[in-house]
This record gives sequence, C-alpha cells and structure tokens, in this order.
Amino acid sequence: MPHPAFARTDDGAAVAFQRRGTGRPLVLLAGQANNHHWWDGVREDFHGTHSTITLDYRGTGASDSPREGYSTRRFAEDVVSVLDALGVERADVYGTSMGGRVAQWVAALHPGRVRRLVLGCTSPGGPRAVEREASVRRSLAVPDPDTVRETLTGLMYSPAWTAAHPGPYRTLGDPRMEPHARRGHLRASNAHDAWDVLPSIGAPTLVLHGDQDRLTPPENVPLLAARIPDVRTRLFPGARHAYFEECRAEAGEAVRAFLA
Repeated sequence: MPHPAFARTDDGAAVAFQRRGTGRPLVLLAGQANNHHWWDGVREDFHGTHSTITLDYRGTGASDSPREGYSTRRFAEDVVSVLDALGVERADVYGTSMGGRVAQWVAALHPGRVRRLVLGCTSPGGPRAVEREASVRRSLAVPDPDTVRETLTGLMYSPAWTAAHPGPYRTLGDPRMEPHARRGHLRASNAHDAWDVLPSIGAPTLVLHGDQDRLTPPENVPLLAARIPDVRTRLFPGARHAYFEECRAEAGEAVRAFLA
C-alpha cells in the first residue's frame, strides 16, 4: 500500500490523503471517528470512471491529532486543503454518515469545487433533524468497548448480512484514536447544523439511506430533500446504517448512474 501524502491546512494541521485509480476525481468521506479504511472494498467500484480521493480526518489515521479544531465545518475546510494539494479544481463528493455532514458544508461553502454531491445515511443536523432514539444513545454510552462494538455492528448491518459476512468490519471506528480526538469527533457530529445553508447548494444531489437505519433515522431524507434545490432520493429496503456495504451492488450502481 502506498504511503499517504499530506495536505497542510490553514491552521497548520497535516491531513493525510490517499488517491487511487484514474479518471474524474471523486472524494469519499467517511463516518465519525473513522479513517479512510471505511471505504475499503467499496471505492474500487468507482475506478472504472473515477479516481477516488479519501482522507484521514484530523484525529484519525496518519493525520495530526490536535487538541482543538473539531467541527464538520472545519473538516470541510480540510477537504478543500486536500483538493488544493492535489491540484483538483472540481470533484464529485460522496459523504456518508458524519462524512455526509461534512460534504454539506463543502458544497455550500465552496460551490465551485463540487460537480455532483451524494449524501448517504446523514442528516441536516440541528434542532430540526430527527435524532436517534434515546435507547440507541444509551447503548453506545456504556463503558465496555466490546459491548459498544457489538452494538455498533448491529446498528450498521442486518443480522442476515453479518451472518454471511463475519468481518472484520471497517466502519466501527479507528482503534488508534486518542481520547481527546474521539471526543472532538463526537462533539463535531453532534453540533452539526447546516439547515440554513442547504438551500444554497447548487450541485445536483443524490440522497441515499437504509430504511432500517436507527443510527441516523431515515426520516432525515425528506428533510434534506426539502432544503436542497436539485435533489433526488433513494431508500434501500432492509438496510441499516452501512447500506453502502450491505447493498453495495445497488448503491454503487445508483451512485455511478447519478455521477454519469
């Protein structure tokens, strides 16, 4: 595996990024407290038409882990720093979970940099978003990491899928994160609120979601669709948060068709 390259952000952080394949650039943004390995086994589906660009969010992977500077808006500026380092003027952007929140800011604040936008298993954030149930929050707040990992696996994938795919799973968090960075990612995702800027997104947008997602409820899909001007949506029956893996064939085809 090639060594990562690094972009230097305007606040001095080094952000690791990875580019694979050839073709039109496609930025893939992972979920909260995850690095670029979130996309392992999926990014290859786009290499027929695109080169894929991933990054390790600050606090994850090979990137710096500063004490401060964690917000979805800050992560969006880090994405732009990566594009600048690569000399990429305009890219397609596909963000899932917290990555979808980051992608909202990239498209809203830097409209000239985003050709087409895909938002997966995400929400607009803020008081108008539909949050996960309190029971789900409590189940993820227990002190035992093995219990949390088991709970998170069940929120990501259906029992039928995990029975057929025993793992390891790449979407359960970067195990090498420092505690302060993990807290920073949690605060960033919880504080996200792009409601007011969503109408300014000019890029054609595709919103994807599993209809059994309890981590980010699918009721957020019509909320996003009502705020973004040029949008289409698709739900994947029976899928949970990691629809992009469990429904890889259908989801990949939907994204490729949209980007084409």
